[in-house]
Amino acid sequence: MIPRHKQQLLTQRLDQFPAVALLGPRQAGKTTLAEQIAEGRPSLYLDLESPRDRDKLTDPELYLSAHEDKLVILDEVQRMPELFQALRGLIDRGRRRGLRSGRFLLLGSASMNLLRQSGESLAGRIAYVELEPLSLREVPAESVGKLWLRGGFPDSFLARDDDASAIWRENFIRTYLERDIPMLGPRIPAETLRRFWTMLAHGQGGLFNAAQLARGLGVDGKTAARYLDLLVDLLLVRRLQPMHANVSKRLIKSPKVYVRDSGLVHALLGLDSREAVLGHPVAGGSWEGFVLENLLTAAPERSEAYFYRTAAGAEIDLLLKLPGGHLWAVEIKRGLSPRPERGFHQARADLQPQRSFVAYSGEERYPLAPDVEAIGVRELAGLLAGLESHPQEI
Repeated sequence: MIPRHKQQLLTQRLDQFPAVALLGPRQAGKTTLAEQIAEGRPSLYLDLESPRDRDKLTDPELYLSAHEDKLVILDEVQRMPELFQALRGLIDRGRRRGLRSGRFLLLGSASMNLLRQSGESLAGRIAYVELEPLSLREVPAESVGKLWLRGGFPDSFLARDDDASAIWRENFIRTYLERDIPMLGPRIPAETLRRFWTMLAHGQGGLFNAAQLARGLGVDGKTAARYLDLLVDLLLVRRLQPMHANVSKRLIKSPKVYVRDSGLVHALLGLDSREAVLGHPVAGGSWEGFVLENLLTAAPERSEAYFYRTAAGAEIDLLLKLPGGHLWAVEIKRGLSPRPERGFHQARADLQPQRSFVAYSGEERYPLAPDVEAIGVRELAGLLAGLESHPQEI
């Protein structure tokens, strides 16, 4: 069992709110984490993909009111969006009797339906926690390379060997395309969506060009943008927006796009070994996406993420606007001899961040230039995670 860093945050939110939604892609470990939470308090678990459990909720208010002394865990809650209205009534009646927190834990593997329904019915009554796949702070230091290759889905990372991990990821992709996405509503041919997903993997970390992707698929630009929206809502792809700073420069306005799990990048491209990844042009983009996801997982709540690029070549891979408005600039390098390029320093001059780092695959931390530090990815992730409890270090 791998301890998850989000367990403490999830417990805190349950002690504060009557309902908490734990969101994340399928197989990220939501159910396992919910079971660990349930061990410490009276609880009831219902899997809404099970016909038997769904039948229990034919009259949800009648059934759930009989269990108001328990934490009710509703797995795959987006399968029954009509539940949210009933939950609102149960929560409001419970509040009048002093039941103000820890009533419902809602697990969802897609944000689009869940957020839409809960936003309408449970405003002010619900908190959201996102559970990402395993991060590098949750695995041994010597396993970072394996985590990059296999990705963070627990069954992929813990597979007996690289071949078994690759087979798991291929079946994960197929299941999403052929079963999960059609069950959520969109009617998109599985092969078309796979081609689109694979095209995003080929361009990992690149600017989103809807027209170019649309030509490759034989669809229009609006359709390509809709496909992207779907994969973003499923928490499988990240759309990183540019920072529109008030500078007298021509800024790039298109978002950068990343397949969020590095193991899925490699599976979509048929790269089953470390040697295959290192020999492929996607290696740099894959590493950049891997580092970016780990840093965003570690960043304090309410942090905002951007990138910065001008038409003249000034660029910063990741800008973190931390709570309080402080700005951290991060350049991401894969090698052991990190050297920021001129564009990084030009961008720093434009934006004047409070702190600047070059995150690389080594472990030593040392100054590269005035106000610029080279730092290992794992250490930088730990530094960001520590800001939650020590905000004075920002």
